Formats: sequence, C-alpha cells, structure tokens
Amino acid sequence: MDLKQLCEIHAPAGEEKRIRKALLAEARSLCGEENVRIDRMGNVLCFKKGREPGKPHVCVSAHMDEVGFIIMGATEDGLLRFRPIGSIDPRVVVSKRILVGEDLVPGVIGAMAIHLQSAADRERVLDYDGLFIDIGAKSKDEALGKCPAGTYAYFDTPYMTFGDGFVCAKALDDRVGCYTILELLKDSYPCDVTFAFVTLEEGGMRGSQGAAFAIQPDIAINLEGTAANDLGNVDSQFQVCCPGQGVAVSFMDKSSISQRRLFQKMLAIARENDVPHQVKRGVTGSNDAANYQRAASGALTCVLSVPCRYIHSGASVCCLSDVDAQIQLTRAFLNNV
Repeated sequence: MDLKQLCEIHAPAGEEKRIRKALLAEARSLCGEENVRIDRMGNVLCFKKGREPGKPHVCVSAHMDEVGFIIMGATEDGLLRFRPIGSIDPRVVVSKRILVGEDLVPGVIGAMAIHLQSAADRERVLDYDGLFIDIGAKSKDEALGKCPAGTYAYFDTPYMTFGDGFVCAKALDDRVGCYTILELLKDSYPCDVTFAFVTLEEGGMRGSQGAAFAIQPDIAINLEGTAANDLGNVDSQFQVCCPGQGVAVSFMDKSSISQRRLFQKMLAIARENDVPHQVKRGVTGSNDAANYQRAASGALTCVLSVPCRYIHSGASVCCLSDVDAQIQLTRAFLNNV
C-alpha cells in the first residue's frame, strides 16, 4: 500500500474503521496473522520477535486518524452546522470541498461572500459559528435526512505530486508515519519490536493511552508529521523545520521531553548512516510520545517527524525525501539498539 492510497482513505479521529481495515490487512500479510491484534481502543498492534535475546523492547508508533469534521445540526434553509475534529484553523476551511458521511455526500464549506461583508466583518476571523456546509439541500429536514447530527465529514482532496519531489494531500499527518511502519514491517530486527497504529491522536491522544499500557516498551519511537515553518519572510532562526532537509528529530514538545541520551543517539545514528535529518527547532504541538513516556513505569521516548506545510488543513505538503529519511533513520535505529 502506497502513501497515496493511505492519504485518500477517510478516517477522522473516532471513525478509523476504513484505515484500520486497510492497515490490518497489510500488517497481517507482512507480520503474520498470529502476531497482529486489535485492542479495545481500536489500535492495531503488530509484534515482531527479535533475533537477539536481551535487547530492549522497542515500540514504533504512528497514529492512523486525521483531522476532520462532525455535523452538529442544520439551519431551517438546509445548511449544515458543524465542528472540527482536531485542531483546524477556521481560516483554512472556507470554500473547501467536503464529503459527508458514509455516502460521501459532496458539499462546500461556506461563509458570507466578501462583497456582502461590512468593514467590521472583514477585520475579524470567522469562527465555526459563522461557517456552514452547503450540500444543496433546500430544508432542514432534507439536510438532516442525508447527513444527520453525528455524521462525520472529510476534506475532499486528491493526492497530487508536484515540483521537485513534493506531494500535496490531506492526512499526511500522520499517514506518513503509517506508511513508514508498513515499510519497516518488511524487515526483521535484533530487538523485539511492537509496531502500533493508534487511534484518536487528533481526539486528545486517547488511543495511545491504551496501547502504551498494553505494550509497556523500554523505548518508544513516535513517528509523526509536524508543522513546517519555512515560508514567506520567516527568518531562518525561527523556522521550526523545513521540508526537503530530512526527518526532524525532536528534543521536546508541549507534552513530552525526549530522553537526552536517546535523542543524542538518534542524531549520531543519522550521521553515521548519512540519513538526511534536522533538529526540530521549536517546542510546538503534542503527540502520542507523552503517553508512552508516562504509562506504567515509563519508556524512553523520541519523536521522528516529517515536516508538513499547511498541516491540519485540506492540503498539506511534504517532501517525499523526508518520508524516506524517516524510514531510513527508524530502520537504522532498530538495527542498532
């Protein structure tokens, strides 16, 4: 399964069934059906026995869910009220094409046209109370008949390659990590490894809480997509990470701190194996590493991320060479535990 197929599956936090089905089939073919299970949180856990006894047990984790929307109700004239699932800036959603529900009802996120806005309107950022999804319904009953409250909605964005090795798609955060795990499942390693595709990261990092207690690894490597900051007039010292410069190794984020020796070891392995890499130069975001770090007696953690421009939008952008670097560095680490 390639990155395009993974990105085009619709699976916001709380509705991961489509991506779980696809990942489960791939994992069973690569890891053996007896070594793959689904826990009560819907996580897919895949175990590979190491060749050398006594090595640390490593977990490599990526989240399968994406940001999206959920329907809250409808207006009398048939416009759907909705809220985001995960952190989505309302400024990036206006006029975006949307698919709603199991039947993939097409729609557009709408707002008052700029021609009709007052000067005061143009000075403020619309919040979700001022946005709606237009599915072409003529009444509240028609709209809710097609898309009842509680129905999920998804960005309608085709996967597209462009420029010099760049790709634009929805859900790069974190289908890049899922793709990396599928590539890593093709190999064997000296140490025991549990590969975890976890749920609900965009819904409060809930899925990895269960996975962390179930696995209780010695070391947890969390694979992510992270926010790039390399555009416009941003000075180089404020650029958190840049697409095309390699996998980003984090020393800290808003919910976890990488264990110092592990962070330094990861950088040393990257240098020794000529893997393109960069240090993430900012304390931003939160991810599942926090739950692995805190569960039971804890685990040493480090986060390896693919830089993504326009993250948590309908059209994020990454460089495919950075995805390859994430694969290379994680594989090299597992072979050098």
